[in-house]
Amino acid sequence: MTLLPPSALAEFDAFTASLGSRTPALFLDYDGTLAAIAPRPELAAMPDEARAVVQRLSALCPVAFVSGRDLDDLTAMVAVDGLVYAGSHGFDLRGPDLRRQVGVEYVPDLDIADGNLRDRLGGIAGALVERKRFAIAIHTRQVAPPEKPRVADAVRAVVEAQPRLRMTGGKELFELRPNLPWDKGRAVLALLEALGLEGAGTMPIYLGDDETDEDAFRALASRGDGNGIGIRVMDGPAETAATWSLHDPAEAAAFLGRLAGWLAQG
Repeated sequence: MTLLPPSALAEFDAFTASLGSRTPALFLDYDGTLAAIAPRPELAAMPDEARAVVQRLSALCPVAFVSGRDLDDLTAMVAVDGLVYAGSHGFDLRGPDLRRQVGVEYVPDLDIADGNLRDRLGGIAGALVERKRFAIAIHTRQVAPPEKPRVADAVRAVVEAQPRLRMTGGKELFELRPNLPWDKGRAVLALLEALGLEGAGTMPIYLGDDETDEDAFRALASRGDGNGIGIRVMDGPAETAATWSLHDPAEAAAFLGRLAGWLAQG
């Protein structure tokens, strides 16, 4: 039976008890986590209140954003200086004294796939091809339901012709990425190492809302019991490797605000 993990906000005291004396290191997804899903990516704005909470938290503990968005787009949408940002599902990482890119040699493959996708999908109303440096997202939210199988077939045909790429999914989208053993989970583990946050005094916490974030939940779970926390933003029961839940982006912001207050009190 699929269950809904306990709410990290409703059971905040139990959540903070699980931290013990460890300092949180926060890894935050963007779309569907702190910004509500929108019909088009550029419309998914993070509320000013959430931005202020992130700014406050960044003075209290390490904060990083890990998103499927292109790195420059993610940085512009969050607009908080001094954070670590991982775009394209962790293929493109940047922060103070940090710069790493994974899969640069696959960019030409993505260039070819981008052109092929635009040729195949140009006649399907509402189909949106979003090119990122290290990925291509194909959004179907505005495609008429009878046409969505055509989009899926076209994406599969393109990826089958590009063996150096792989297809993943999300909420109303397909995504093509380099066919490498790299994802949000591996990016989080790499960031913990690069930022010197692997020690027993740090508790990594990852907030995310869809199946691409499950890679991060599983990666933290692999560190062993009590050495990482996954919180999934979800509006109902679903299979998840996260141990806690929050209902929606508004509740996620409220939780982070309460966490900031708790940290400030020492």
